[in-house]
Amino acid sequence: MAARCIPFLFEYLFTIYHHKLAVTMTHQNPDLQIVDFEPKYQPAFKQLNQEWITTWFKMETNDHQSLDHPDDYILSKGGHIYIALYRNEPVGACALIKTENDAFEMAKMAVSPKARGKGIGYLLGRHCIEQAKQLGANKLYLESNTVLEPAIALYHKLGFKKITGIPSPYERCNIQMEMDL
Repeated sequence: MAARCIPFLFEYLFTIYHHKLAVTMTHQNPDLQIVDFEPKYQPAFKQLNQEWITTWFKMETNDHQSLDHPDDYILSKGGHIYIALYRNEPVGACALIKTENDAFEMAKMAVSPKARGKGIGYLLGRHCIEQAKQLGANKLYLESNTVLEPAIALYHKLGFKKITGIPSPYERCNIQMEMDL
């Protein structure tokens, strides 16, 4: 019986450690905060995502729809968007897109090149994971491309595992990852 509890205990301690680390990192840097999306952040949400997408790939129809109309394509469907502010300037973004009753897709994660190296991507990822748990999700899913090596490393660090999922609507997607919450 005790041996079967060890993996759950390890996962629990791991989650607490990373949550406390994220809180500590935010508190160590009072200039950094993660806030809920408001309409005033739509231009930054779009610009941050366009910046990385057009650097590596091309904008696709789904990108234009969700970035131009996040209310219609993310928020009104039960999703959430979080914005990282550094000294009150939007420097990062990440969305939780509702996929099923008990699952979300972590998507549209972006950090401005001028703000990289401050742990903002990690904090956004941890924030999305914690929010998904609070929303009752038992799975978190994402799609990416392996050319984005720092992003893939971050997803592994956050606890995502590679899976073979359903076909992606994005041409650029060549890896899918998931985490049980």
